[in-house]
Amino acid sequence: MKALRCLVLAVSAVIFVSGCSSFQHRDQLASFNAAYVTGDYNAALKAVSFTVSENKPVDSREHLLELLHQGEMYRLTGRYVESAEAFDLAEEGMKNLDTEGLVTRASQGFMAVMVNDSERDYEALMSEAVLVNTYKGLAFLALGNNDYARVEFNRADDRTRRAVDYFRKEIAEQQAALTTAARNGNSQASMVRSSLGNRNFQSAVDSQYGAPSSWSVFSEFIVPSSTYLHGIYFLANAAGGADYEQAATSLGRVAQMNPGSAVLQADADLASSLAAGTQSLAGLSPQVWLVYENGLGPVLRESRLDVPLFLIRGNQQVPAYFGIALPVYAERSAVPGNIGVAGDRGEVVRTERISDMGKVIRTEMKERFSGVLARAVTSAISKAVLQNEAAEQFGPWGQLFSAVFTVATTQADLRSWQALPDHWQAARIDRPDNGRLTLLGERGELLGTLEIPQQPFTLVYVKRPTLKAPATVMIMDLQGKTEAAFARLPE
Repeated sequence: MKALRCLVLAVSAVIFVSGCSSFQHRDQLASFNAAYVTGDYNAALKAVSFTVSENKPVDSREHLLELLHQGEMYRLTGRYVESAEAFDLAEEGMKNLDTEGLVTRASQGFMAVMVNDSERDYEALMSEAVLVNTYKGLAFLALGNNDYARVEFNRADDRTRRAVDYFRKEIAEQQAALTTAARNGNSQASMVRSSLGNRNFQSAVDSQYGAPSSWSVFSEFIVPSSTYLHGIYFLANAAGGADYEQAATSLGRVAQMNPGSAVLQADADLASSLAAGTQSLAGLSPQVWLVYENGLGPVLRESRLDVPLFLIRGNQQVPAYFGIALPVYAERSAVPGNIGVAGDRGEVVRTERISDMGKVIRTEMKERFSGVLARAVTSAISKAVLQNEAAEQFGPWGQLFSAVFTVATTQADLRSWQALPDHWQAARIDRPDNGRLTLLGERGELLGTLEIPQQPFTLVYVKRPTLKAPATVMIMDLQGKTEAAFARLPE
């Protein structure tokens, strides 16, 4: 009876902790989204705030997801110093995840297996890490700090180049660890390998998610919007041939992924001409780029799947079925249409789509899915073994409590950075002689008129998550010599 009471207490404690943690995460994100979709960024910021003990540093690993949301809300309210600070802390949290010790990794792995992935510290997507450096670069541009902006755009480009190798290494380490454990006589590892390799199981996964090969959108992992911004930044700030080559390479890659885009091809051709020396910046009229973050990016939803598990009893494998919970990305909405950019001669240039967040995430999901699936199956097997052992030792009561534990803790991790857009658009136009640039909505309605400073290169950065929210506009000197102007349209 004492053992049964211990089991009851242990199960109750885990259920309580797991349930509270998951509810807290989901409630926080719900509160954030309720404010964010209306453009109330101060309220959204409040929803993701947290308290820090006096004289203690921020635990950037524990609060990584909140810091990601805070950084973007600060940027959307024109508080660029605070935005850069929040993103600095977020990047620190990402570095901690990359360099954590084996003891920490093992303890987190055990919790995820026995409970669910929501009990792990939030693990940022590689695309999120790339965008952190991109947003920091934009914040420093807005502050007129070009040196720091250059550093961040270079970091974003470096992360992009390293992403493929990162995933290959991650997958190799997962497979090696599972193989080694199985060879060393770990029965659960053997069961995991058998379940993952089962044809019926693979068919069930493919029917739910589609075959992994169909998820690959890009030939290699890339965040086109970040690569595009890297390209136009180095085009505007080229100090020599190497910078021009960087610009030409980045803009050329994005244009290749969007072969029908006149905007991207024109930028790629301009960068190539500058790199080849057939055109000079001196002969180029002042340019204005408009980059438009549109809509709400994908969010995670939970999907349940029954899978065959092969339990080892004695010398035999006994098939059994168990439920697992997996995250599935669901599309949200975008603001209809594009933005028209009108100069003083009445010409109107419309923005073109250059990058879809959904495509970026699906490409990364292809790389990460094997790890998510392996952890879910490992968790299911661990809980199945626990149920069997509890039933054998404690009878119906043990079986009941272990079943309750299983149901309560089989949850998908639905956390994600929810301030990212559905997609990005872009356009380029000569700076009007009178310095006044008019922005038009999809139906030609006036959004507002902007004053463009007399400078060689200007970036007009617009973000609008929904029609309920005004468009946040940041007018930045691409050479980072002056501070940005800030507006919300329509006023």
